[in-house]
Amino acid sequence: MNVHFIAIGGAAMHNLAIALHNKGYKVTGSDDTIFDPSKSRLEAKGLLPKTFGWFPEKITSNLDAIVLGMHAKADNPELLKAQELNLKIYSYPEFLYEQAKHKTRVVIGGSHGKTTITSMILHVMHYHGRDVDYMVGAQLEGFDVMVKLTEDNDFIVLEGDEYLSSPIDRRPKFHLYKPNIALLSGIAWDHINVFPTYEDYVEQFSIFVDSIVTGGSINYNEEDAEVKRVVEASENQIRKLPYQTPDYTVEDGETLLETSEGPMPIEVFGAHNLNNLAGAKWICQHMGIDEDDFYEAISTFTGASKRLEKIAESKTSIAYKDFAHSPSKVEATTKALKTQYNDRTLVACLELHTYSSLNAEFLKEYKGALDAADVAVVFYSPHAVEIKKLEEVTKDQIANAFQRDDLIIYTNPDDFKDFLFSQNFENKSLLLMSSGNYGGLDFDEVKKLF
Repeated sequence: MNVHFIAIGGAAMHNLAIALHNKGYKVTGSDDTIFDPSKSRLEAKGLLPKTFGWFPEKITSNLDAIVLGMHAKADNPELLKAQELNLKIYSYPEFLYEQAKHKTRVVIGGSHGKTTITSMILHVMHYHGRDVDYMVGAQLEGFDVMVKLTEDNDFIVLEGDEYLSSPIDRRPKFHLYKPNIALLSGIAWDHINVFPTYEDYVEQFSIFVDSIVTGGSINYNEEDAEVKRVVEASENQIRKLPYQTPDYTVEDGETLLETSEGPMPIEVFGAHNLNNLAGAKWICQHMGIDEDDFYEAISTFTGASKRLEKIAESKTSIAYKDFAHSPSKVEATTKALKTQYNDRTLVACLELHTYSSLNAEFLKEYKGALDAADVAVVFYSPHAVEIKKLEEVTKDQIANAFQRDDLIIYTNPDDFKDFLFSQNFENKSLLLMSSGNYGGLDFDEVKKLF
């Protein structure tokens, strides 16, 4: 099969391109710019475009399919040529469904936790030598790629993102997978640029639950009131199986999970991650892994990349970075680290970097999100606000939003770096939360502080 990718350099797109190449497809692609790690990965497989830009002449009737990435625009010259030739154009999730329609589709949805839960499931399967197809949003230890597609595997595990499918298909990605087995971890308003009201956002999850195939099942976090309401209100003929956070204790910086065999030490920590673990256990049981085998495997799971990822440690201090940016993720991650190292001063630094977090109206959703930190710092770049064409956000608006009198706010990357590097981290924990890099912070330099 001959497939061309328009905007091949995206995090999801380049992984799908590599998966198809590994499957034996002929893959080509274009993009106006590609950064690492996508660039190096594509180059290693011989898939990196020789020249950056859009080239309509690449689009011919010999192509079996076009996969269109979100980075492309609706007036992209290659897309227009494909439409002119009446070629089959797929969004990323549409093409994944085509590859998976004869498999048992396991889809993990939720505003938060879906990458971690998907990663836990794949870790357990890998540990026990069970081969499955998958798509996950983070690089996992022991896995070369983030998308794997085969002809033979029965199961495919998909991280179900609620963001849009393509520039010409405005449906959320997870509406297109038609799960046999689904999970819903939590609902907390996000993607305000696409779903301007809370009600509109929640509606997408109702549609997801209704998209589960008749006779399928959903495991849902019953501790989340909105998840519980959405799932239990659905009239879809499916099995509805609730889960909740299991019992656990924390002793001397170690989390012990209560099991039928007694307390078991695990590498991940925080109530939100224990809740994720409970959901992953259910899904693995649906996939043929019994409870004892699940516990054996999960005890060796260290986490997904950029999700509470330990970057440095000394005898008296520790540093983590996390992808957390939405209010619910920030609150859960901050609480988790404070609970794990309760006798240490927690310095929590949050970069407001996404469209939602830099929106003056949305900011109030962050009320209390950093309350568990002993020292709370917020960094944002006025330049990022400018690039996203948003109204200017002021320090006063941020201070009012977080409702914390001692909140430290920086807008200059050098000032933030000076603050960080002037700290004595003895008997402290450092948490760096961002989907960016604080205006150019070198994390290798941060490691030297510990």
